[in-house]
Amino acid sequence: MLTRAAVDAGMDVEMIFIIDTADPLRKVYDFLSAEYENYIGHPIGTIPAPDASGKPSGNGNYGEYFLSPFVAALKQIGVEPRLVDNYQSYIEGKFNPAIRTFIDKREQARDIIERVSGRELDDEWFPFNPVGSDGSMDGVVVTGHDWPVIHWLDSLGVEGSCDLSQTGVFHGKLPWRLDWPAKWSWLKVTCEPFGKDHGAAGGSYDTGRELSALLEYEAPLPLTYEWIQLKGMGAMSSSTGVTIGPLDALRLVPPEILRFLIARNKTNRHIDFDTGDALIELADEYERLLGRIAQEGDEMAGDLNRRQQVAWEVDRAQIRLSQVKHGAHPDLSATAVTFRHLAMLAQIRERDEDIWASLHSSGHLTSPEASATLSKRLACIRVWVGSEHFPDGFRLRLQSQPSAAALENINSQARLYLSDLEPALAQCEWDIDSINSAICDVAAEHEIGLRQAFVFLYWIFLDQHYGPKMASLLVELPRNDVVSLLKTVVDA
Repeated sequence: MLTRAAVDAGMDVEMIFIIDTADPLRKVYDFLSAEYENYIGHPIGTIPAPDASGKPSGNGNYGEYFLSPFVAALKQIGVEPRLVDNYQSYIEGKFNPAIRTFIDKREQARDIIERVSGRELDDEWFPFNPVGSDGSMDGVVVTGHDWPVIHWLDSLGVEGSCDLSQTGVFHGKLPWRLDWPAKWSWLKVTCEPFGKDHGAAGGSYDTGRELSALLEYEAPLPLTYEWIQLKGMGAMSSSTGVTIGPLDALRLVPPEILRFLIARNKTNRHIDFDTGDALIELADEYERLLGRIAQEGDEMAGDLNRRQQVAWEVDRAQIRLSQVKHGAHPDLSATAVTFRHLAMLAQIRERDEDIWASLHSSGHLTSPEASATLSKRLACIRVWVGSEHFPDGFRLRLQSQPSAAALENINSQARLYLSDLEPALAQCEWDIDSINSAICDVAAEHEIGLRQAFVFLYWIFLDQHYGPKMASLLVELPRNDVVSLLKTVVDA
């Protein structure tokens, strides 16, 4: 979103995504077999990908295995950055100027890290981690150096050396707090967003900013952001397993709604990613805002005060930045039928064609075919309805016979109301307005509050006291089934 805004402002800018494949495997995670113990300390760009059982396989490397679905998900939401592979960048010697500077100024680098972070580095600390004889960087100690050659002793007692002037080979990498500012300098980064842990006082950005000065490069403008939290489970974290995969999320949530989740929130506030009830509310908010903007048009009214002008601009920015394609106009067909109405239809109609026919019949759709946006949205909703994420409160339990609970909640007043409602529904036009009028008119005749009348009907048709708009639900059911169930309830 920052990149798009900068491009729209006429700036020459690109977004870079750095793949930290030079980082070592730190532990054997729960999804990995014990065989990965042999790869601790090895760069993730060199170790094999896990198979379905978590064992090392011969199909690609660990980094590619986890990167591919992430990049595929980014593409679906319209994010296509330039990918920079850190492991390959070390092999090509991109980091060499920074490595040499940090070695030459290692006492200054040490002082910055210890002073800013408040932690003491051990005596063996060196601003470069070489790869040992077994391919691991863990436990390797630098014993001497004469640029570009670095001598080392690994944890197996093997002595060796590496010549950093020889490209095409991975010799090792900078420690994280040095690696980050080194990336800034050779990639010419001018702005970088990062999580609040990196932005904390004494964190890696604070040390990076001072270390960047040793490289004679101005640290990029920082943008610290809060966590995204999985509702009810805490902050998302791959290391703790509290996460939902990006492709899994996109099977549940349309891409423009997922982008809207980010666009509508300030970076300093955490985001609750809720795949339950709040997903409906989020989609409703997007549709309301889109509909209002479509109605208001693109010209700002002249009598708005400054606060209103800012709100007007923010509304349009949120919708603009939520679109998958940069510069694309939002698909207004998304406002023709609400997310919650589609969720109801997806539970009643098994075939998409029947849903489109229903929407044409109800006037929600006027074009011959559903738009790509609407088709994608329905596909997501079908996955959502069939998943454990779908909220119980929105799940329909259509009844063909009156339940015991329904009969318990139908009193003598309700019986009289339903006795008159049955012929009214048998004779009215079978459309939303006519059905709703019949329900309301008969309730008025019997001096029953509308809320209570709808509760009676929810018990009968859904075996619960709440649900979607009743007329919208009944119009999707065969008239004979509706009338027959009402008659059965009255007779019972």
